[in-house]
Amino acid sequence: MSSYCKYCKQKISGRSDKKFCDTNCRVAFHNSRLNEKETVIQKVNKILRKNRSVLKFVSPQGKTTIGKSLLINQGFKFQYYTHHYTTKNGNTYTFCYDYGYLELEGQKVLIIFKQIR
Repeated sequence: MSSYCKYCKQKISGRSDKKFCDTNCRVAFHNSRLNEKETVIQKVNKILRKNRSVLKFVSPQGKTTIGKSLLINQGFKFQYYTHHYTTKNGNTYTFCYDYGYLELEGQKVLIIFKQIR
């Protein structure tokens, strides 16, 4: 018995209980079924993941001071973050999941990695 992909309608090979021909069709099918609010959430999550990726890329050792413009050039969006953390001495770090940053004087940014427990 042959089956067809629920998204692109092409013939599927492989397991008999397969519903999609590949991961792209599976993701596209489910994304097409999301309502508008969930689409907004997906877009925000994509930006948050990109921000985290940029922080990790520019700070592979987990603690780095760089120019703010380097983050912007890499596509970082400062208005998107997951949370804030204020230290005992009053510094407030802005986090994208486990990577955070502290804006310093002179358009500099201190990036840190803090393992989430």
